[in-house]
Amino acid sequence: MQDLLADFAERRDWGRFHTPKNLAMALAGEAGELAAEFQWLEQDEARRVMEDPDKAHAVRMEMADVLSYLLRMSTVLGVDLEEALKEKVAINEERFPEKPA
Repeated sequence: MQDLLADFAERRDWGRFHTPKNLAMALAGEAGELAAEFQWLEQDEARRVMEDPDKAHAVRMEMADVLSYLLRMSTVLGVDLEEALKEKVAINEERFPEKPA
């Protein structure tokens, strides 16, 4: 996915715009657009959002935008997201122990 996005950006000469600051701001903006798809929905409506084809498409596209900017940012900064996630889960395992059975 990162190679796909890097190639896409390179063919458009967007590398000069894909700075960590700009990518972080774009990521925040896209996360806001994803949140807007759920704004004002009741909990049950939000759980069923993927049942409406138009809403489902909008949610998928916003999720793709969020992922795209996160992946581009990880490429630009040289962050291995899989390793970062494993590290974060390990930290959270300590912070949030399992409930007793």
